[in-house]
Amino acid sequence: MGRRVLLTGGAGFMGSAVAREMVRRGWEVVVYDALTYAGDRANLGTTDVAFVHADVCDGERLWPELRRADVVVHMAAESHVERSFTRPDLFVRTNVQGTRSVLEACAAEGRPLVHVSTDEVFGSAPEGVAFGEDAPLRPGNPYAATKAAAECLLYAWRHTHGLHPRLVRCTNNYGQRQHPEKLVAGWIGRALRGEALPLHGHGEAVRDWLHVEDFARGLCDVVAYQGPKEVFHFAGRQPRTNRQMGELLATLCGGARLVEVPDRPGQDARYALDDAATRAELGWAPRVALEEGLSELVALTHAAMDQGAAHSP
Repeated sequence: MGRRVLLTGGAGFMGSAVAREMVRRGWEVVVYDALTYAGDRANLGTTDVAFVHADVCDGERLWPELRRADVVVHMAAESHVERSFTRPDLFVRTNVQGTRSVLEACAAEGRPLVHVSTDEVFGSAPEGVAFGEDAPLRPGNPYAATKAAAECLLYAWRHTHGLHPRLVRCTNNYGQRQHPEKLVAGWIGRALRGEALPLHGHGEAVRDWLHVEDFARGLCDVVAYQGPKEVFHFAGRQPRTNRQMGELLATLCGGARLVEVPDRPGQDARYALDDAATRAELGWAPRVALEEGLSELVALTHAAMDQGAAHSP
């Protein structure tokens, strides 16, 4: 049965992948996006969606669209950690105030909500530990702090307004259409241009990698889910140190030099989620192996760069 989904942040990297998966499932999708620097209508390509260019903090634009939806999927967010050091105000506005705006509208109009968060809300995971769904929130950077604050608002609305939003957390996504400020996209571009790959510190930080299309399938499974579970974790279970990731990408790109640069302030040593309960409940598991996904991404990026060069004056 079809459904009408209001998808905030649907013109971003992850949001556009979710929009494509929703359309593939036969759902009617309204993408609601402010088109900040990381959002681009081109990410949606020819995907058959309605589009609203607006800010989630703008209640006059948000509420009419929300009233026409059957369910709201909230993905609009500022997401780049390093930007959060210099412009935390933007992160507080979008990630906290924007979530408050969505929560108020959903509670008032009686609309179910699926909210997308991040593994970073838990802070650094000790070796051998994968954080469960009820682990304490201990964010270690301004971006993570605003996402943790948004989660706290979800719990507050559940307690005071009887709203029962579903909460989704995931590990690092990669794939096509990702902004070049992100590690994988940025390193592939640099390597293919013959540039060195900057490595924070000694590259010992560990991240778990999940292909964006695998995440999109999982998120849509949550939207369609009819059971009692309210918190869902999606992990790739494909951890790599940043140095290992750089070496793998350098090899796939035909060679590149890694150069150590000063470590990022407050660098979390390791992120890890326990997603066993989600896999059991939804029957979900990733389909794309890391090296396979990265190889495809390198080939697509190389082809796009060649095409761009062929069309340059």
